Amino acid sequence: MEVFLMMKLVSSIALVGIFTWFLYQYSALRLNAERVKRKLRVQGIRGPPPSFLYGNLPDMQRIQSQAVLKAPSKSDHSDRFVGHDYTATLFPYLEHWRKEYGLLYTYSTGMKQHLYVNVPELVRELNQFITLDLGKPSYVTNKLAPMLGNGILRANGSSWAHQRKLVAAEFFMDKVKGMVGIMIESAQPLVRKWEQFIEEQEDTTAEIRVDEDLRSFSADVISRICFGHSYSKGKEVFEKLRTIQKVISKQGGFLFGVGGFSGKLFPSARKRQNEISRLEREVESLIWELVEKRKRECSSEKDLMQLLLESATSDQSVGKDFSKSFIVDNCKNIYFAGHETTAVAASWSLMLLGLHPEWQDGIRTEVAEFCPNGVPDADSLPKLKTLNMVIHEVLRLYPPAAFVSREAYEDTQIGNLKVPKGVCLWTLIPTLHRDPDIWGPDANEFKPERFSEGVSKACKFPQTYAPFGLGPRLCLGKNFAMVELKVVLAIIISNFSFSLSPGYKHSPAYRMIVEPGHGVSILIRKI
Repeated sequence: MEVFLMMKLVSSIALVGIFTWFLYQYSALRLNAERVKRKLRVQGIRGPPPSFLYGNLPDMQRIQSQAVLKAPSKSDHSDRFVGHDYTATLFPYLEHWRKEYGLLYTYSTGMKQHLYVNVPELVRELNQFITLDLGKPSYVTNKLAPMLGNGILRANGSSWAHQRKLVAAEFFMDKVKGMVGIMIESAQPLVRKWEQFIEEQEDTTAEIRVDEDLRSFSADVISRICFGHSYSKGKEVFEKLRTIQKVISKQGGFLFGVGGFSGKLFPSARKRQNEISRLEREVESLIWELVEKRKRECSSEKDLMQLLLESATSDQSVGKDFSKSFIVDNCKNIYFAGHETTAVAASWSLMLLGLHPEWQDGIRTEVAEFCPNGVPDADSLPKLKTLNMVIHEVLRLYPPAAFVSREAYEDTQIGNLKVPKGVCLWTLIPTLHRDPDIWGPDANEFKPERFSEGVSKACKFPQTYAPFGLGPRLCLGKNFAMVELKVVLAIIISNFSFSLSPGYKHSPAYRMIVEPGHGVSILIRKI
């Protein structure tokens, strides 16, 4: 009996100790959160009042639910909604608070404090911020770990700086020009497929859903450049990464750190996490198999992964384990950033060009004038001014990346703004790109001519044009993406004319990037 009572007493003491420890941790977090809020309030920064435990999460859920009820019917014709600002549908709480508190406000998700920063002057300061005190928000990068590993898109601090030094050189414009031939080769099967489809319809016009074909094209380009092989051999990698992307996007709290323990508490969430872990292991195994196979082939033509591997192994400050993880993780990063975002941008381009066929005519005329046999090359691409204007306008209206996000790892000064350590900053790119005060009263309209004299003359604050991000973390693949878009669009437009299908349903969706929720269907005919 005494032993039983003693065990019961010990258990009670242990429970009290655990409870006390959790209470202490909570109090410390709470005090720190309040201290951070005070530092922001004294600078005149306001925001929605938070609840005791959950911050503004209940408000976000309520506003999101109301926005779903008000959303236009998916059966409505596309023309009515192509020009609308979709951020009010995808991120309604941010837009709701922007209208109430302006371009700089604060809100919280539990203990995490956030700053919404869409003030052009502060965006410029962010663009020029070069220290490592700002990095990717840790809770976001933790969610993305299965998909991106510790590659350059997810890394912070000295690890990011080191990887950037190794990767950046492989995407300088002189290197990208040497990839144009691969891009042209990858576009030819797409053209043949569409020609054959039109012939099979026994008509001059056929309806084609283009987004999956553009994904296949972009995946083939990345596969050839990374490993020197065609898309068919890397297809499994892409399919598994795409599945991981979809599962992560469905998880609650992807953007704002909600539900950190849900994977342990709910069977459905735990099942999703197990699926992600399995896919992560399979992707890593497949990529390394491709690396090893490519090394055995001893080809005289070195692909991107071989060049990166040589760069990593020649660095005496890192070991063999780093070289392997560096290659696998950055391969996943390049696959996602170089494949998914470019394909989505090309899909949005065909959607808008389908609505505005007069711009197809202008591009077609330039391609005929400057490109031998209608096929662009590295020398003719810079001469396609109309195509360049169109791509810039597409990326303004539908930038694949919705946010520039940063976390302050130390107390940080950005212009006249003092950002306390631990605060996450969010810049909503589509809102910047559609602000009438920056772009004029026609900000929601498709007008590529605004870029006729380049980005610097296109708007009041050029630093707010950020389809590839901001500052030192500007997308390293910017040159690659622009060249690939020019190549595929020039080839498509020189071979086909098209209009947007009446069945197209305009429904931008956020799945880590902003993509057409129901794909893009066009009516296409061979020229």
